Formats: sequence, C-alpha cells, structure tokens
Amino acid sequence: MLNIRTERTKNPKTKPEAGKKLPFGKIFTDHMFMMNYTEGKGWYDARIVPYGKIDLEPSAMVFHYGQEMFEGLKAYRGDGGEAYLFRPDMNAKRANNSNRRLCIPEIPEEDFVEAVRAVVDIDRDWIPSDPGTSLYIRPFVIATDEFLGVAPSKNYLFIIILSPSGAYYESGLAPVGIWIEDEYVRAVRGGMGFAKTGGNYACSLAAQEKAHEDGYSQVLWLDGVERKYIEEVGAMNIFFKIDGKIVTPMLNGSILPGITRDSVLTWCRSEGIPCEERRISVDELIEAQKSGKLEEVFGSGTAAVISPVGKLRYKNEVFTIAGGGIGEYSQKLYDFITGVQTGRIPDRFGWRVKV
Repeated sequence: MLNIRTERTKNPKTKPEAGKKLPFGKIFTDHMFMMNYTEGKGWYDARIVPYGKIDLEPSAMVFHYGQEMFEGLKAYRGDGGEAYLFRPDMNAKRANNSNRRLCIPEIPEEDFVEAVRAVVDIDRDWIPSDPGTSLYIRPFVIATDEFLGVAPSKNYLFIIILSPSGAYYESGLAPVGIWIEDEYVRAVRGGMGFAKTGGNYACSLAAQEKAHEDGYSQVLWLDGVERKYIEEVGAMNIFFKIDGKIVTPMLNGSILPGITRDSVLTWCRSEGIPCEERRISVDELIEAQKSGKLEEVFGSGTAAVISPVGKLRYKNEVFTIAGGGIGEYSQKLYDFITGVQTGRIPDRFGWRVKV
C-alpha cells in the first residue's frame, strides 16, 4: 500500500460550467499525482500536489531518446453522484507491458490503481455529469536522467494528471470517415506497436494530417511489411461486421491491446455473436463491401468508447458503410459500455470500480 502525502492547492481553479460543451484534453484539474524512481531505491515519495509545471533539465533523457510510457482511462459520474473507474486493473497491466518493452521499471499494479483512485478522489468534484462527458485520466512515466547517451535511465518520474472532457470526436457518436493509409506505416512486429508510448503516435502525425486535409477523422493502418493486412486506427482498435460475424485484427505485437477492444469482444461473445480475431486484408474488406457482406464498421477505444465508421477511403475509392449511419452493434455496444461505466446498468462482468 502506498503512503501518499497530500498537499492541497491554495488557489483552486474555476471548474467548467455544467451544460457547456467541454473540449477533450484541454482543461486540467487542481491536483496531480507524482512518484519518483531511483535505481537501487525503487519507487518512492508518492504524493498528490497542486497541478503545475515540473522541473526538468534540458538534458533529461526523455527529451532526446523518447523513453516514456503513458496510459489513458476515465472516471465517470454516476446518476447518484458516485465516482466510477472502468477496468483500471487492465490499464495497470498494460502499463507494465509497455514499461517492460521500454526498459522502464514496473509499477506494482495495486500501486498504480491506488494512485489513480487517490488523485481522482481528491478532485472528484471535477468529474462532469453531462451526457457523454468524463474525467480523462492520463498516467505517464518519463526518464529523467541528465545524460546524452543511449541507455536506460536510472531515474524516472510517474505522474497522473486529470482532464474533464467531452467527446473525443466533436461529432460524438455520429459516424466518422476513415482514411486507409498505404504509404506510411505505424509499426511492425517486433517493434513497439503494442506499447503505449509517444513515438507510436508521433510517427502517425504525417498520415493523420494528410487524412484531415481530405476531410477524414482518422487513419486506418495497414501492416508494415506487406502493406496488405489491416491493423488499427490511430486512436482506436477496429471492428468489422462481415456476413453476420464480428471480425477484428488479431493481436500480433504491432497492435495496441485495447481495453475497450477486450470489452467489446467479451460482450459480443456473451450475447452469442460470432467473433473472429484474425488477419484481414484490405482486399478482403473491399470485396466484402462490394458484395454487400460488409454490414458495419466501428472503432473502439478509451477516448471515443465506440465510434461508428460511415465511410472508408482507400487509394482513390470511397466506400459508404451502413448507409453512412450508426450500425446496430455500434449503438448497442456504446449504450452497454457507457451504461456500465456510469452505473446506469448492472455490471455483470465486474468492470466498474467505485472511487
């Protein structure tokens, strides 16, 4: 159990007004969690302090070699005012998977969850209650050694910040357009595609800008070797309903193991819906669309929860999905997952954690 000391802010910020549209990830609460690591000493000095700037040398290794990990989860306001987390133990496990790949010391899973609960608890009044809103939680670890050399750092800083946020996409649950990228690649097997680290997102920006310029919300990545097999969207895992079956790319080391992805598969299987985790080529997808077997496409992720896809662009062809509307499973999954997250429906899988 962590011994967390607390320093409350003496200058509380003005909280967002209820009923007004919240941006995603631009407003931050009064406090943050911090904990240090030193080789030979381990993790120490767990503390909650006022949100503010952190003191780092220009030579800190995180700036030069990208040794950092981050996670993303949310806290939700229940109808009775309760504060809930959604599967934080899975974020703790995934954080350590990333840490191992990046040579960052692991954080005990129970300490990770305790830290999240503690900082959310102190800023629980910041959890918004309007539909579609939540308190976004960003845990991250950075390498802090003052050294210009390629080697694992011996010192780290673990921080958790909080951001009251609205929908990730301004359109909310409205279907989005996805650009299938065939020039750039995001990751290859044996690399860091399964880890949640900044480099995986920095390398996606060029393709994302290209997609945005053409009016598309996100990029759908193909594999980095054959440029043939579908992997994931920039901020989401991807699902296809093909001839009555739910199909999603299998986890192969280059795809992020999404927690919402796992939740989608768990719900579908509990409902008797056939699911396949396998390789799916872009050619198979286009053939399914042209033959009328591609019935629905949606993404899943912490930020967006469920995001229906209304159109896909590949090379010079544009394909409309489900008539450009919200598909049956997209709506059912969104209602189920958000219902569990906010306490509106029973939690039959034991995913909801009260703060």
